[in-house]
Amino acid sequence: MTAAPGNIRHCLFDTAFGPCGVAWSARGLVALQLPERDRTETERRLAAKASSNGAGDPPPAIAASIAQVRDYLSGTRADFSPAPVDLAGIDAFRGKVYAALRGVDFGHTVTYGELARQAGVSDWEGARDVGDAMARNPLPVVIPCHRVLAANGKLGGFSAHGGTATKLKLLALEGVHFDSGAPRLPGL
Repeated sequence: MTAAPGNIRHCLFDTAFGPCGVAWSARGLVALQLPERDRTETERRLAAKASSNGAGDPPPAIAASIAQVRDYLSGTRADFSPAPVDLAGIDAFRGKVYAALRGVDFGHTVTYGELARQAGVSDWEGARDVGDAMARNPLPVVIPCHRVLAANGKLGGFSAHGGTATKLKLLALEGVHFDSGAPRLPGL
């Protein structure tokens, strides 16, 4: 990821999933790191991903986003669409994909192909490109890449530590389960 120009800072915080971290610029969140195998690795990955200038105290808007991430990972319904994000340096296609994905509501899912069509690409390569965009998502949970499924409702991959087990946990927080191999949305 190419971080936004300017002074990028980061901090770690504890959640029900383990230590997470965020990095930010003056314009908003630049990166979110889900837990790695330990706190040190979480911070190392976050600082490298965001090109952070070092740890810092989050400003109020970032502190509010941190509180929301904590609540979400504890099982509280969350809407991250108002969270300030700074996606400077993201190419136009990924920008379209991330914008469309931010519109996928809590407890809902979308396929790689559907997301590609929303970003203006309809061939099979578009779905592959969406998969690449998901793998490079700087803000998992805020840009909810865990809500993107493969064709026919299959789980697909997840690049965070823990892989698909982490994706399943995030989806379960939202009431989406794969008990029978296909996703079950809340209330179904």
